[in-house]
Amino acid sequence: MHKITLQQEPIEPEILAKKSPKTLWIFSILWLLLISWIAFLWNLGAIGLVDKTEPMFVEASRQMALTGDWITPYWNGETRFDKPPLTYWLISLSFRVFGVNEWAARFPSAVFAIALVCLGFYTLRYWGFSDTNVLGSSTQDKNNSNEQQLWFSAIIGSAIIALNPFWIAWGRTGVSDMFLSSSIGLALLSFFIGYVQPKTALPKPLGLSVKNWWYVGYWVFMALGVLAKGPVALVLPGFVVIAFLLYVGRFLEVVKETPWLLGIGSFILIAVPWFILVTLEHGQEYIDTFFGFHNVQRFTSVVSVHPGAWYYYFPVVLVALIPWSIFLPLAIARLRFWRRNNWVNSERSTHLGLFALVWFLVIFVFFSSSVTKLAGYVLPLVPAAAILIALFWSDQTTQKATQNQGIWPLLFMLSGLANIGILGGLAVASFLSPQLVGNDPMMPQFNQLLQASGLPIRSGIIWAFSTLGVLILLLWKGHKRWIWAANLLGFMAFFSWVVLPIAPIIDSERQLPLRELATLVKKEQKPGEKLVLLGFMRPSMVYYTQQTVDSITETDIYSGQAIEYFKQQLNTPGTSPTTLIVAKPRYFEKLRLNPSDYEVIGDGKVYQLIRVSKDKVIQKNS
Repeated sequence: MHKITLQQEPIEPEILAKKSPKTLWIFSILWLLLISWIAFLWNLGAIGLVDKTEPMFVEASRQMALTGDWITPYWNGETRFDKPPLTYWLISLSFRVFGVNEWAARFPSAVFAIALVCLGFYTLRYWGFSDTNVLGSSTQDKNNSNEQQLWFSAIIGSAIIALNPFWIAWGRTGVSDMFLSSSIGLALLSFFIGYVQPKTALPKPLGLSVKNWWYVGYWVFMALGVLAKGPVALVLPGFVVIAFLLYVGRFLEVVKETPWLLGIGSFILIAVPWFILVTLEHGQEYIDTFFGFHNVQRFTSVVSVHPGAWYYYFPVVLVALIPWSIFLPLAIARLRFWRRNNWVNSERSTHLGLFALVWFLVIFVFFSSSVTKLAGYVLPLVPAAAILIALFWSDQTTQKATQNQGIWPLLFMLSGLANIGILGGLAVASFLSPQLVGNDPMMPQFNQLLQASGLPIRSGIIWAFSTLGVLILLLWKGHKRWIWAANLLGFMAFFSWVVLPIAPIIDSERQLPLRELATLVKKEQKPGEKLVLLGFMRPSMVYYTQQTVDSITETDIYSGQAIEYFKQQLNTPGTSPTTLIVAKPRYFEKLRLNPSDYEVIGDGKVYQLIRVSKDKVIQKNS
């Protein structure tokens, strides 16, 4: 294999790119398989469903697969109109293929996450230029230096898209967020690929030009996003594309070349039928719940106690892309987006960096304007930020002459020092983590298990070596461009050797006791005996017991609603005189129950499963 050197003259990868494109494509496919396996598929089903959101999606999907009702999602005996059906459909299909298990529940999310990584690689491979200084719009016109930069952009970019905290977290979770975010990303990348295609005659699969096929893909993926989470999947890509085209002065030009009829027709064909069917079946109830509460109210008012200041998403983005986010401001500045004339007069093929910046800013500003704020809302901007950072590092790695001019060396040095500070902070935090974690009442033995595992020391060593690596590369003349490699290796090692092993420990403390109680419920439950969660609600109990579960809040206990519930249950025909309750022991005391008043069936560390007579509860509280 050719040795890679760090000279400014043409280097070995350029020769390889020119003489052996097949070899590079084989390597790239293996690279994509490796990072996708590590990020999304390795130990995907090793832990149980995580409360609270994931079990709700997965149980509704199980119900859909069980009943064959593909129109109305149900959870815990009630309709679930929070989100459209794509998540339920895909998980249900996965259940039918792979069986009902955690791996199958999360596999569709992983597939969508990987799809975005792959299309991101493809886009960067052909149009991964960082600014307007590169001439030529076709692959044939690019010189060896440009080829080198494109390959670096694709390899680095795909790794950054895949290997960051947010994309991994939601790519391994059976909820709707990854379907929305990937669909938005796939739609925007499809638009961009169509945008950069030459207008000259191209092969026409099924009578449509390649350019128009990609434009249609933009509408198709937006339709999937709407089916995943609603109108936001149409609004956000629309805002991004309009803002971008207006900035580069090509709005009317692109409007004229877009196959509107086919694009909008595809969107309507995919996205609209389900909304019509569910509205016909449920009418105003669905319209008020989905469009009113879960779309309009979430944007205009605080929903589910999730407020946030205007700067809420600045630290969120920093954490979402650690360790890459340190260089995001510099990556944005390197675009010189304020020089609009340069962008207006440049080739379309050099616009990826600007397009990613508009993508990033539109989503960031949109959700910063929303009154309800959740960290996961900005997940759709992660691929855009990853592309910006990838273009920056590709530019650094290919040693452009402009990198040593003006204030840029100082800014790079400051960013590098910040990188060292973050990595060093992670190393120190890792070593001290058993003390920093504190005592979580939900995980009473976690500290002891964490220390016994040796993972804090392992994590600290990984981040310490990463810190040292970045420091050496930053100070070693001519080697600053390889800082990305130290970050990449550190993150891959941390995720593979710390995060994946620590997940089962957290699961054993937080979720496993509930799953064990759910197994006991299925084993010990008598005919007609109701299961009640007292003082809390954990949707995982619904999924693992595979039955409707009632919950009584602490407020219900104090207000007397709990007693009314037991009276109602006592008078319900066909029910057992006893009931099963899962709760923390202190909640039994709030119902004035003594240990002699009930039978303890199981003890799940924090929670207990008891059987108690409904009459006894009513008598004690009369």
